[in-house]
Amino acid sequence: MNVTHPRPRTARTAALAATLAAVLLAGTACSSKADGGSTDDAADGVKAGPGVSEKTIKLGALTDLTGPYATLGKSIVQAQQMWADETNAAGGICGRQVEIVVKDHGYDVQKAVTAYADIAPDVVALPQVIGSPVVAALLDDIERDHMLTFPQAWAASLLGRDSVQVLGTTYDLDMIAAVDFLTRTKKLAKGDTIGHVYFEGDYGANALEGSEWAAEEAGMKVVGQKIKATDTDLSAQVSALSKAGVKAVLISAGPAQTASLAGVAAARGLKVPIVSSAPGYAPQLMKTPAAAALAGMVHVVSAAPAVSSDLPGVKKMVADYGKKYPGELVDSGVLSGYNAAKLMGADLKKACEAGSLARADVVKAHRSQKNADTGLGTPQDFTLVTAPASRSTYVLKPDAKAIGGVVGVEEAHKAPGADAYLAGRG
Repeated sequence: MNVTHPRPRTARTAALAATLAAVLLAGTACSSKADGGSTDDAADGVKAGPGVSEKTIKLGALTDLTGPYATLGKSIVQAQQMWADETNAAGGICGRQVEIVVKDHGYDVQKAVTAYADIAPDVVALPQVIGSPVVAALLDDIERDHMLTFPQAWAASLLGRDSVQVLGTTYDLDMIAAVDFLTRTKKLAKGDTIGHVYFEGDYGANALEGSEWAAEEAGMKVVGQKIKATDTDLSAQVSALSKAGVKAVLISAGPAQTASLAGVAAARGLKVPIVSSAPGYAPQLMKTPAAAALAGMVHVVSAAPAVSSDLPGVKKMVADYGKKYPGELVDSGVLSGYNAAKLMGADLKKACEAGSLARADVVKAHRSQKNADTGLGTPQDFTLVTAPASRSTYVLKPDAKAIGGVVGVEEAHKAPGADAYLAGRG
């Protein structure tokens, strides 16, 4: 009778257990790295993580190239690629070349959610996400992944998340500035009625908060007209506002809606001043039949200066963009995208200097900056998570002859009620 010695079985069991443990450990490491939880040290001693290798830093862009903001999306993408090319030509960041991975969501929230899932494991941060509803749908994922994100959206509802940075002012502050501008320039007086045409959703709702607060403070009232992004004929809204006897109209929508509002109002004799939120204007409008009405009736409130500004940084950007993309129109999207990319680059450099390009450490580097200034507008404070990075608004005016189809009317300044309004919001 042969007796099998127990040692070989024990050895085989131990070997199997060790193999299983190694497999499980490897699987855990891969999984945690994908969601931003685990990091490794690179050969240069800099801690890395998703989107970072020893040779590259990958950034992501969730943009609109086929939807209502396709023109804006194209400008932002090209401007940020220009920044990446300039940065790489100068040696990159932290000894690494920058790559930007672009995904088009067409302003469709579900497509954006899918695109984020595709892109998230492979990038360290997002210097571009177009659309308040898109960012709102991704907030929990972005925060979970410690993914530093710069929305091309300015709703106050996006404040309060450590990883999400609204650049510049929010829509409500801009509308407070709009009412202040109209009052100071004697276009509105106590007792007047203001019309406000606005998109449904966070963008329009936040803008309306600002206009209603400012109107109440000034002894005026607001008549609101809520519209959808698909509403491009505002004849009914103009009729309603005319009947209400408005003395001025604010609009927080898209370029097509601003053109329709101005064109129809002029044609029907409602020749009152119109002030648009920044996303409601594009220089392409000055080649439409509404151009004369836009030039004669419309102003724009924006956290950014006009691209025709004399600021040295803006002039250089415009010249460089013209060389890289000959014949392409320079609009506010170029300025917005380039500014965001430069700010992201500064964050990455600061994180590198601190020894880590892990996502959470990039967010930490960003939030440590109290006076970030790219030379493309006003300095910004990123240390206050629940407050806008800036409280100063520019007033601009459409001009077909100017670079970018717009000129500055008033330099950036804080509306008198801005601080009180923000204090009241808590």
